[in-house]
Amino acid sequence: MEEATASYQAALTADAARFLLGRGIGPAEAATYRLGVVVDPQPGHERQLGRLAIPYLGHDGRVLTIRFRCLEDHDHRTFRHGKYNTLKDDPPRLYGVDAIHKAGDEIHVTEGELDAITLRRVGFHATAVPGAALWQPRHRRMLAGFSKVWVWGDPDEAGAELVTRISKSLRSAQGVRLRDGDVTETFMTGGAEALLDLCPTAARIPDAYRLAS
Repeated sequence: MEEATASYQAALTADAARFLLGRGIGPAEAATYRLGVVVDPQPGHERQLGRLAIPYLGHDGRVLTIRFRCLEDHDHRTFRHGKYNTLKDDPPRLYGVDAIHKAGDEIHVTEGELDAITLRRVGFHATAVPGAALWQPRHRRMLAGFSKVWVWGDPDEAGAELVTRISKSLRSAQGVRLRDGDVTETFMTGGAEALLDLCPTAARIPDAYRLAS
């Protein structure tokens, strides 16, 4: 996984960089979270050619797995492929588990890896479920020690279901009501303040440590 991540990170294309920038993720964030593009697929990754590679990093920086996102803004069902692909037999994981080790009493959970990166950018310790339906019982155990778990569900039926599932699992969970799109869309429309205004009492990462977190 480390070899694949290094290869894909080095191959981040200009098109992929523009795609990320259009979602508020600049070169510094792309480097920190080791985002890349599958230009020369590693064995078993041939079907991921041209996709954005999103490595899942452990608390020690070790690459646990990689998830892949289509960079085209088209109807993925028409082209008979998913927007996101997970490696075969890889169990659903929380993205950004390093936040669990770095956070104090509070942590944030959202749907999608790029949204988690955006929440970190504005100053929250954030992790992500890779899909609204992929919350697992073991994820509850990972977050049970926090006094507050802020849940950023997308403003749709699936997002509401994610908030409900986590709230039933954790008494410390509290939903954050997004009104103008998902986390990334809200950030791109109103900047960091638009997200901070939705969760004004949440603890924030000091500016000096934010990107590394």
